[in-house]
Amino acid sequence: MAIKIAQASDEASAIDALTLAFSVDPMVRWSLPDPAKYLATFPSLARAFGGSAFRTGTAYFADGFAGVALWLPPGVRSDEESLMRLFDENTSDDVKEDLPGIFEQMEKFHPTQRHWYLPMIGVDPAYQGAGLGTALMTEALKVVDRDGLIAYLESSNPKNISLYERHGFEVIGEIQSGSSPVLRPMLRRAR
Repeated sequence: MAIKIAQASDEASAIDALTLAFSVDPMVRWSLPDPAKYLATFPSLARAFGGSAFRTGTAYFADGFAGVALWLPPGVRSDEESLMRLFDENTSDDVKEDLPGIFEQMEKFHPTQRHWYLPMIGVDPAYQGAGLGTALMTEALKVVDRDGLIAYLESSNPKNISLYERHGFEVIGEIQSGSSPVLRPMLRRAR
């Protein structure tokens, strides 16, 4: 299966694939449980979390956009201001109450040294289990290893932890606030 680097013209299709993939993500659906609100809001959230990958040449996709990974290279960050605005405008009061604690904890675990960050990787549910997640990780980690840097991600889906561990990531803690699901920060040491 071919893994390609997404161009700017691929962004909408890649975001559509991530919207399908994250429709069952525990943290995303906890924050956006209403299906209509999720479908209307998630594309903007995905762009705020990882959209810079389209401009840095670090957005990967599998043939037909069955799977997508948005990697942020060293020095590139998520658009935190847009994220906070989107969550503030689109989540319930209970979620709004818990989100600052989640973001504060995320910041504590996020590496301060040069690193690659994977804010989003997802496979369309119709194609899950076919090795696309592995192929996406393998391709992107070639660049991470070439640079000799660490890689970092967070996962709220326990089903995905073993995939990340097979690629050298280790759980380094737990993030949880109020009624939120547990988010697991994971680090992959430099190779």
